[in-house]
Amino acid sequence: MIRPRDTDRLLIVSTLLLLAIGIVMVYSTSSVVALKRFGDQYFFLRKHITFAFAGLLFFIVAARVPYDFYRKMAYPILALAAIFLVCIYIPGIGFTAGGARRWIRLGPIAFQPSEPAKLAVIFFLAYSLASKADKIKRFSVGLLPNIMFPGMIILLIVMEPDLGTAVTLASIVLIMNFIAGAKIRHLFLLALCAAPFVYVLMHNFTYMLNRIQVFLDPWKDPEGKGFQMVQSFLAFGSGGIQGVGLGEGKQKLFFLPEAHTDFILSVIGEELGLLGIAFVMAFYAVFLYCGTKVAFKAKDLHGTYLAMGLTLMVVLQAVINMAVVMGLLPPKGLPLPFISYGGTSLVVNMIAVGIILNICIKENEA
Repeated sequence: MIRPRDTDRLLIVSTLLLLAIGIVMVYSTSSVVALKRFGDQYFFLRKHITFAFAGLLFFIVAARVPYDFYRKMAYPILALAAIFLVCIYIPGIGFTAGGARRWIRLGPIAFQPSEPAKLAVIFFLAYSLASKADKIKRFSVGLLPNIMFPGMIILLIVMEPDLGTAVTLASIVLIMNFIAGAKIRHLFLLALCAAPFVYVLMHNFTYMLNRIQVFLDPWKDPEGKGFQMVQSFLAFGSGGIQGVGLGEGKQKLFFLPEAHTDFILSVIGEELGLLGIAFVMAFYAVFLYCGTKVAFKAKDLHGTYLAMGLTLMVVLQAVINMAVVMGLLPPKGLPLPFISYGGTSLVVNMIAVGIILNICIKENEA
């Protein structure tokens, strides 16, 4: 039986509070749009609650599966993630939504394979970094495999295209290798080698250049490419310190596109103000504290790297999403963990919390 202690309790409470905020804000941001599109103001809310319950079930299962399982299955899971990412190009299985081919449909279930691919990469890295702890400073033996195998997954994600997930995952890979003790000059060399690749991508995928242009000056084309960013700024500006009141926001009324997904924080800022944003940030800070504490107290290196990688997966994505909607980074199309509408992301993040909790339980039993 799972008996939460201090760290366990904080981890669970922060996650559930973020989940609760997400349910409330998904309804607030989507009810009018859902009514217009589907004639049902609860359309997105019902689906999101279904995703939340599915996430809770996966969370319970993940919390009870010994985390050593992911060490034994690191390579098979990584291979399975690669297969799913290739399957998006198979007619009848993969399909396009939102202008990108990122989805797989298996019967009644549709999901984004790039989301579980993040878990697969972290499982592989946790296994590899722990088993090669004494070799990490050697480029060819210690570092290169930890870059090469995740790099293949990241390349497949870039080709969808899904720049946001690719950037997040690449950042996690570099940070985990740095934490494990990889030489900074090796990491810097890899970054230099990646620069020409990034340059080619930017000139072959014009949407990347467009996003950078929007980031540099969204007001240059406020009715076109910069429309979403300008509306996000207006939402934050309207909210002030205390906000205009829950449900009273105006930007979600067909001004801010898809306000219930990537830009949900903008509506939180408008309706709940700076105080609402501060509370959301505080819950992510608590999550970071708990995940880091679990990582440092894990009974083995595998548990340490696994907990740290999963914590980074959630918190880094939250930071990037917040930076994007506030105009501090170019738009990347990343949901806000636990809060934005979206099934695959929510379920994957809940699995991550369950695994972190299992690591915490095992360290308490040791």
